[in-house]
Amino acid sequence: MDDLYKKGLVLEYFTVIYNIFEAIFSIIFGSLSNSIALIGFGLDSIVESLSGIILIWRLKKHGFVDQTEELDIEKKATKLVGLTFFILGFYVLVESLRKLITIEKPDPSAAGIIIAIASLLIMPFLFYQKNITGNKIGSKALIADSKETLACAFLSLPLFFGLTLNYFFGFWQADPIVGIIIFIFLVKEGIEIIKGVDVD
Repeated sequence: MDDLYKKGLVLEYFTVIYNIFEAIFSIIFGSLSNSIALIGFGLDSIVESLSGIILIWRLKKHGFVDQTEELDIEKKATKLVGLTFFILGFYVLVESLRKLITIEKPDPSAAGIIIAIASLLIMPFLFYQKNITGNKIGSKALIADSKETLACAFLSLPLFFGLTLNYFFGFWQADPIVGIIIFIFLVKEGIEIIKGVDVD
């Protein structure tokens, strides 16, 4: 069992490091190209890093507290993971609507397309490893965090198509539309995770 907790920690450390780099590059290139979808994706990476830090805190408590306290920490960690989904959602929504209304066109971003492809390749594998580890140790917090990793993989797909449509066909509206999709997905997942904690 302790080996599984160590594996969970390794996965979370990788999550935090990878997402910090993903966030930096997404926000830099998103700002340079005025792409709210790419900036929103970068902010999602920051949220996922926060989620990873929360899980590191939770997993490190294993073996140092009694079972009742560990369950309490588990619930708090799960709820915090759920709340992280709301941190960027409304910002992305407001910015996406503003860009559509004011016709603020983003520039094409080849770098953004590469970031989306990298996420599409890495995140599904990371989700799978976190999910099976979370199920084996009975950690709802780790399972919830794996869903955030899956959310990142799902969000990479519309990001890829949105940036590709703008890059090759000049369909700039795809960028803020993807931003709205990101908002809807994050809020939905956040609500489901928090409700799951309250039901227990």
